[in-house]
Amino acid sequence: MSSVLRVFKYRLYPSKAQVKAFEETLETCRTLYNNALAERKNAWESERKSFSYLQQQNKLPALKRFAPELAGVHSQVLQNTLRRLDAAFKGFFRRVKNGEPSGYPRFKGVDRYDSFTFPQFGNGVRLEGKKLRLSKIGLVSVKLHRGLPKNGVIKACTIKRDVDRWYACLTIEKSSSQERREAKRAVGVDVGLKNLVALSNGELVKNPRWLEECEARLAVLQQRLSHKQKGSRNRSKQRLRVARLHRRVRNQRRDFLHKLSRRLVDDFDLIKFENLNIRSMLKNRFLAKSIGGAGWFELMFFVRYKAEEAGTVVEFVEPQGTSVKCSECGFLVPKTLSVRTHSCPNCGSVEDRDINAAKNILYTVGLTGSACRGTRSERAVEAGSPRH
Repeated sequence: MSSVLRVFKYRLYPSKAQVKAFEETLETCRTLYNNALAERKNAWESERKSFSYLQQQNKLPALKRFAPELAGVHSQVLQNTLRRLDAAFKGFFRRVKNGEPSGYPRFKGVDRYDSFTFPQFGNGVRLEGKKLRLSKIGLVSVKLHRGLPKNGVIKACTIKRDVDRWYACLTIEKSSSQERREAKRAVGVDVGLKNLVALSNGELVKNPRWLEECEARLAVLQQRLSHKQKGSRNRSKQRLRVARLHRRVRNQRRDFLHKLSRRLVDDFDLIKFENLNIRSMLKNRFLAKSIGGAGWFELMFFVRYKAEEAGTVVEFVEPQGTSVKCSECGFLVPKTLSVRTHSCPNCGSVEDRDINAAKNILYTVGLTGSACRGTRSERAVEAGSPRH
């Protein structure tokens, strides 16, 4: 029997004093992160010396004597802050070794540090009825809009700020004894921009284009923001309005993708996608906005983790030729993006180009252990995204 980790996200309703405590905790963790990063950076530049996580963690007790604000944060939260930095450096070294764009760890600005984590549930954090008790903060009201899994154990808790709302993201370890289902119902899935997905059974799912629907309103809000005096309260209020609209679009997209991924996993035993290099595709300045707004990687991620629990098999195939090859006879029919209909001069097959591609994806042998290549931010899908 194996186990899987899942994140359940619940809305918190803190008091004004607790919101202040949350914000102070975030600021303390952000400052610690930046100071630890500066220590590593300066030590390497001046002495070619490296610091490990353990070396920096062992300094925390002494640091508390010089920085009293550290004593106001649970020790494991501080340790987790240093672990985040250590993970950032490990990612940096891995990318350097693999010859990828390195992306040296960055200092965190005030608006770039929005969560802190209690890595061991029961140590500094625990549930008490409909409230969450947090060390140094107190009892915080939480809306448990859905029950916790009966076969799960809470391993960690992350407190996350989303614009002007606060959430508790509970990491839960669940036992998984689900065996792979026999592939009686298989489907190929072609992702796109006009149609979000085309299925090999002939179904087309239109791209909702949530962001494009809100662009006019967003442009007005951003223009008003640009006219506000920097540092003023009115500018802060206007920034909130812009951020709330972005949050609304993000939540609409995620809700839609969760429901679509759930339907795919429930309806099919074998699901095949193209192994797209989304990172490279996002470098196209003409398509990046549309691709990011469509949420291709999120959809594939949601399908994969839901499939893991359901015993559904997910495979990725190389995308070469899926758009030009005739799914009926294999004849190559080159076409530009503006041509939306596949018409084969060899066998006479005529159908939507996306459905033809989806059929080719279904007929192509999958790559064992392959995964869609997303951006770094996409791979680290936001902790606690709602699970359906």
